[in-house]
Amino acid sequence: MHTSQLTLDHVTKHYAGRTVLDQVSFTLKPGEKAGLIGDNGAGKSTLLRIVAGQERPDSGEATVTAAGGVGCLPQTLPLPPTATVQDAVDLALADLRALEAELRRAEQALGDGEDPAALAAYAALLARYEARGGYDADHRVDIALYHLGLPGLGRERRLGTLSGGERSRLALAGVLAGRPEVLLLDEPTNDLDDQAVEWLEAQLRAHRGTVLAVTHDRVFLERLTSTVLEVEAGRVTRYGDGYTGYRTAKAAERRRRLREYEEWRCELARNERLAAGHAVRLGAIPRKASLANFGHGGFRARGRAHGAMARIRNARERVDRLTGNPVAPPPTPLVFTARTGTPGEVATGTGSTSEELPAASEELPAAQLPAVQLSDVRVGDRLRLGSLALARRDRLLVTGPNGAGKTTLLKLLAGELRPDEGSVRVPDRVGHLRQDETRWAPDLTVTEAFGLGRVGSDGEHADALLALGLFRPAELRRRMGELSYGQRRRVDLARLVSEPADLLLLDEPTNHLSPALVEELEEALTGYAGAIVLVTHDRALRKRFQGRHLALPETAPSGTGVPTGARPGSSAAGPGVSFGDSVAVLTEQHPDPPRRGPGARSGPGSRGPAWRTDCRCAP
Repeated sequence: MHTSQLTLDHVTKHYAGRTVLDQVSFTLKPGEKAGLIGDNGAGKSTLLRIVAGQERPDSGEATVTAAGGVGCLPQTLPLPPTATVQDAVDLALADLRALEAELRRAEQALGDGEDPAALAAYAALLARYEARGGYDADHRVDIALYHLGLPGLGRERRLGTLSGGERSRLALAGVLAGRPEVLLLDEPTNDLDDQAVEWLEAQLRAHRGTVLAVTHDRVFLERLTSTVLEVEAGRVTRYGDGYTGYRTAKAAERRRRLREYEEWRCELARNERLAAGHAVRLGAIPRKASLANFGHGGFRARGRAHGAMARIRNARERVDRLTGNPVAPPPTPLVFTARTGTPGEVATGTGSTSEELPAASEELPAAQLPAVQLSDVRVGDRLRLGSLALARRDRLLVTGPNGAGKTTLLKLLAGELRPDEGSVRVPDRVGHLRQDETRWAPDLTVTEAFGLGRVGSDGEHADALLALGLFRPAELRRRMGELSYGQRRRVDLARLVSEPADLLLLDEPTNHLSPALVEELEEALTGYAGAIVLVTHDRALRKRFQGRHLALPETAPSGTGVPTGARPGSSAAGPGVSFGDSVAVLTEQHPDPPRRGPGARSGPGSRGPAWRTDCRCAP
């Protein structure tokens, strides 16, 4: 029977004067599979290292009881480039290697085998080793490497000759092969293709021990976890019923916050009206009766005034209490805005001629205007595209292997590259969220970075940022050099959302963003009235995507053959597009239908937004 248990009791951790974890407490039961989510820099990896015993909390206690061992997958291998693949495997199987060493020492202590205590000790060690599958561990490493896309990886190969993704997959293979009772995984799906992720999910579902995984992969959370732990503002909140339960709870929390804010706002307005109304009535009461019969008329007028003044005072006191303890509204949902109908910009290659995109008119409504027109485009040996046309409300998902030219295409549409041949026509307002990190000056504050090059004061920029809900007030004063990559990416997203654009170019937009923010981003894209060109490895985003799908082939020299059933420029490539020598395919894509039958869920949080495409394909 597995006896693993993971408990954190009032754990606090500080870095450079900043509280990363604040009085964190939670427990995972034996066999529980939990996802650890939150923004980059929230403290997820720190929490995982504390659980693994690699760091000590400043206060509180972390306890892990696991007779079958603990396996920890870091985001990066803690080995130098000169280390070998075998060194990485030995590091991942360190507890098994230590158990092997104990077995050898116990064998030597057996002597002639007549010592009952030595025999019992050896038998106990052997049982532990066999329970962990120690004899097959190295074979399991090879099996895992095969399924993770590294078949036949030589054990003497230097780590410096492997890419970062290959080193991550090597570390993951080693941790899984060790079969520890408790698995602590930091972004295990990074650098894995869909097939490898599905294999990993199957392995973890079959794992009989406890799993705690830091991840941004929503499909992984949906398929694997029964518990979600969200790290936010130094605290950890637990949600049951897996990722579906998390989404449902977050939606309910937003409704509750909105209801509380509306109640506070209505109560404040009511008391302000009461105070003003009583003041008006008090002004209408004469200070003294004109004819005071028997001397009591003045006292009667004064008594009436006293009652009105008391009601005014009470109302104003309630107003003061309400304004002194305001209820903050939930953040305003992200909204992308378009300015359809604006003329476009044109970039041409050598010897090309072109003209601007047309503007909206009675004969050509804005929704039918072309947002993108590419003709006979070539960018070095990175991209070749015969033609591509998108209408103003089209959605295009671009996929392909690394090096196929996906990012090159987006940079071309953004005007950051000029084609060597052909022409590119786009609207004059293009929003581009790059995959590569924006190089901000490290001494800029968050507010200054957001407002860089824009009209308005720092106060106005701060108000705009806070309204988006992407940063808390205290974070606006932090320097860009102090932020994690995910937090800096939030600044890029905030700048994109706050500027109207007719065409959005999104290159891996969900990278390093929390699942909650990604869900909000999807909702914003659903309501966007302009055109979208999207490059993403996010499985949930691709699954829910509805629109056109452009599959780019591996970069190949001119003259590459055309796939079966398609000819260059033929309709097999899809409406509004031809690809010359490039083996690319454009198709229509629709989201999978909702699940039905036993176990199906409905209602809030049951499914992400279906991407709306009330668009017409360009002729």
